[in-house]
Amino acid sequence: MTDPTVLRSAIGRYPHSAPVLDGQVTSLLLRLEDARIKPVSRAFAPMVREGRFEVSEMAIATFLMAKAAGKPLVLLPVVMAARFQEAALLCRADSPVAGPIDLAGRRLGVRAYSQTTGMWLRGCLLEEFGLRPSDLHWVTFEDAHLAEYRDPPWAERAPAGSDMMAMLEKGALDAVIVGNDVPEDPKLRTVFPDPVAAGEAFRARYGFKPVNHLLVMRGDVVARRPDLAAELVRLFRDAPMTGHAALDPALLLASRFCAEQQLLPAPLTLEEIWEGLPAGIG
Repeated sequence: MTDPTVLRSAIGRYPHSAPVLDGQVTSLLLRLEDARIKPVSRAFAPMVREGRFEVSEMAIATFLMAKAAGKPLVLLPVVMAARFQEAALLCRADSPVAGPIDLAGRRLGVRAYSQTTGMWLRGCLLEEFGLRPSDLHWVTFEDAHLAEYRDPPWAERAPAGSDMMAMLEKGALDAVIVGNDVPEDPKLRTVFPDPVAAGEAFRARYGFKPVNHLLVMRGDVVARRPDLAAELVRLFRDAPMTGHAALDPALLLASRFCAEQQLLPAPLTLEEIWEGLPAGIG
């Protein structure tokens, strides 16, 4: 019997991924040799820029930007992480900002303009409150994972060595967008008065929970071994969302939001997004 093919991977640990990474869920075709990068977002830039891994978790905005730039990545119909975003938009507890509409003309900090949480929240600010990205002054702290990308003119880079939360505390920023780990600090509060209700309103409007991270493979690996792509989808069948029917609405909305925010030159079609995925998967 042929030994399983070993794939170098960078995948976060979740209830649906830990059994695969720990070998509790096994395959006769493949075995993952995971880089154990924490946080897993640190794997996105080397995957996009140099194809360091054969399979990798990846932020949806990063993937769409990479695909539009012609990077040889193939999306698998597997969502690794999805969540409502509204609780990640914070201001000081004593801030005059009473709600999202009050952000017009204010300074908003975000790790990178291309950060997926920022992409979803900017989309909501436009769709629900009429605030275009250029109506706010964006302050960023690092580059996009895609090396070729340049921030739009309404974003500026914070001085080197700046700390986003310290800038918020001192009043140099009016609000910030954090990531998955929202700080518990009595000096802070959410810009959305009821972030849970706002998240449910998003789901009622669009029919899904916003997708943060997907699963991608290097195109050369998929072309050489399409059976491995199908097997990975099988292994992660307990992921929060799987299959084209579940993912397509989120992919199309994210692509439109990215284009409106100048993360993409134009929205991608589903054919462009799924280019390279062998027929019959998902």
